Amino acid sequence: MKISAAVTRAVKSSMTIEQLELKEPRADEILVRLVATGVCHTDIAMRDQAYPVPQPIVLGHEGAGVVEAIGAGVSKVSPGDHVVMTYNSCGHCPCCIDDAATYCHDFFGYNFAGGRPDGSSPISNDDGPIHGNFFGQSSFATHSICHERNIVKVRDDAPLELLGPLACGVQTGAGAIINVLEIGVGATLAVFGTGSVGLSGVMAARLMGATTIIGIDLNDDRLVLAKKLGCTHTINASGENPVERIMEITGTGVDFCFETTGAPAVIRQAMESLTLRGTCGIVGASPIGTEISLDVVHLMTAGRSIRGIVEGESNPDIFIPALIDLYMQGQFPFDKLITFYPFEDINQAIDDSESGKVLKSVVRMNNVE
Repeated sequence: MKISAAVTRAVKSSMTIEQLELKEPRADEILVRLVATGVCHTDIAMRDQAYPVPQPIVLGHEGAGVVEAIGAGVSKVSPGDHVVMTYNSCGHCPCCIDDAATYCHDFFGYNFAGGRPDGSSPISNDDGPIHGNFFGQSSFATHSICHERNIVKVRDDAPLELLGPLACGVQTGAGAIINVLEIGVGATLAVFGTGSVGLSGVMAARLMGATTIIGIDLNDDRLVLAKKLGCTHTINASGENPVERIMEITGTGVDFCFETTGAPAVIRQAMESLTLRGTCGIVGASPIGTEISLDVVHLMTAGRSIRGIVEGESNPDIFIPALIDLYMQGQFPFDKLITFYPFEDINQAIDDSESGKVLKSVVRMNNVE
């Protein structure tokens, strides 16, 4: 079938919306008509080769839409179902079997290889294949092929155009707080970076009962929103030393830090902000080879720990519908993070996301024939 898709052909270059051919779903695949797709900084990192993905490629991995067709072996969803597409995984490695699919032994192969596990791509043009299957979906397109492992059926009374960011950015932030750090009533938390991931963590921490939530950023507008969404204190790191200010607020440091920037200097500040036995969770997409420097005595003698986190360690089939329920109840207002763009303005959506002008860009496909 003919589709429109945004094709990435070069590093740090604009995507081009092109007419492509999408093959029919195989027996174990699902065809989804996209309603909207979130723009994630991972898409930008892949465009710019922070991780080596093949080009030309159709990126996009926060897709929300409606199932149009299913392969003969698919039973999880049916045509007409409203769905969100999230990360993919193999389903049979030790981590997947242990319900830890975010650490799938072949996570890179199933999400970043630019094709199916057999090397093929469902997308092509007259010159031949275009790399696809990014995160098992390649959802910067009007239609996408995905899989039972990475599709989540959602309630049909929720606003579908809002739901794509739950697949990655929002799931990562909220999941880190709820599933991994397990922040409890009365806890203290510092969130380094109040973008969409960090603010998802702020909202989750408020739900979990944290009583001191400190947001750190360089952008005053983001810090104002952070206060509205649950932060009790904010720090603009361009004018204040975050570690010193956190110590003033808490006395001995925070129980938990959530570091979203991936910057080594900021990770160190987060670690230095922890109280005894505190834990720092890190989720920033640092380039391969990035190293951090920590004071070993500060880490070891006070029982502090640092924890890498992928996709909030979520089971998407459980966690994404739960976040939607919380949103519909007015308890998790992630819609405050979102700015919509027509699909044809995807490059503007990416630029505004990259520059920090907006928190979470979402492109809507309804203007594309």
